[in-house]
Amino acid sequence: QVQLVESGGGPVQAGGSLRLSCGIPGSTNKITSLAWFPPAPGKQREGVAAIGTARSTIYVDSVKCRFTISQDNAKNTLSLQMDRLLPEDTAMYYCAAATVVRPSGRDMLLRPSYNSWGQGTQVTVSS
Repeated sequence: QVQLVESGGGPVQAGGSLRLSCGIPGSTNKITSLAWFPPAPGKQREGVAAIGTARSTIYVDSVKCRFTISQDNAKNTLSLQMDRLLPEDTAMYYCAAATVVRPSGRDMLLRPSYNSWGQGTQVTVSS
């Protein structure tokens, strides 16, 4: 497992933006995929965005063209740029890392693929 520390959440009005960050203090050598949860509405097992070792990315339909996931290896940081936020985006957002399996495709958004979790950061979008 790896340690993950989220930051960047807070209150924002609908239509606004937030940038979440996930610091990874230790080694990232064993990480095969990183993702942001919570689950998408109605799909309790899925996250909202994920990035693999080849920088491949995948998003749940509800956040496509609004959220951007990125990884900065030099800073050991995972980020989630959240634009055009909606009230239904309100949730506790968790950073997750996979070190046991190497998920690909849609599996990158599935909760069972991940074995390390941060403490979460709250995002609250008001209408």
